[in-house]
Amino acid sequence: MSTTTAQKPPKLSVTVEKPTPYTFDLGLLLANDPNPVSLPRTAARDVLESHLTAVARDGAQVLINQLLTTTAISATPQGVLLSLPSPHTPIPREKPTPAPKPETKWSAFAKRRGITPKTREQRRNLQLNAETGEHERRWGYKGANKAGQDEPIIEIAFNSEKELNRKEGTTVRGDRKREIREKVKRNERRMRKNERNAGAGRK
Repeated sequence: MSTTTAQKPPKLSVTVEKPTPYTFDLGLLLANDPNPVSLPRTAARDVLESHLTAVARDGAQVLINQLLTTTAISATPQGVLLSLPSPHTPIPREKPTPAPKPETKWSAFAKRRGITPKTREQRRNLQLNAETGEHERRWGYKGANKAGQDEPIIEIAFNSEKELNRKEGTTVRGDRKREIREKVKRNERRMRKNERNAGAGRK
């Protein structure tokens, strides 16, 4: 009984020779090959693929050679560390640089008064509920400002003037929801007004 062993592919050389040398931007792990790719147009697809694979392999090999010979190498508990230099090749943006936002009435007021934006911790939408001992949202989904809205029974003050003069078809629970909607609309109107005032001030 005869056995056949698969032949291992030959090892490729770690040195790459090109008529025009590569240029590098090691900060971006970039190797530029200025040599043209010459291949007959009538070449078969498998020939084209093998040629492009060889070109890509040479580029990767020469980049590794450059990294190992020019960058600082140090040993760390996680393994060998290569310290890359700062990149120097400008990368084009997909979209244009955003235009600066116009100064609103509030931002101008805050600048005059020295009011600074809140930090991330100050903006956190969490508070401690003293009764349950757990953190809860201040607003939004299941927020503390909506406490009591889903209660089946709502306590009303005896002989409340507001309840005595209530319009037919309205409820206490509906009043709260209308207040929230009106507050949101007021904030949106103020925001649009500030944007118009800022736009008029820039002209």
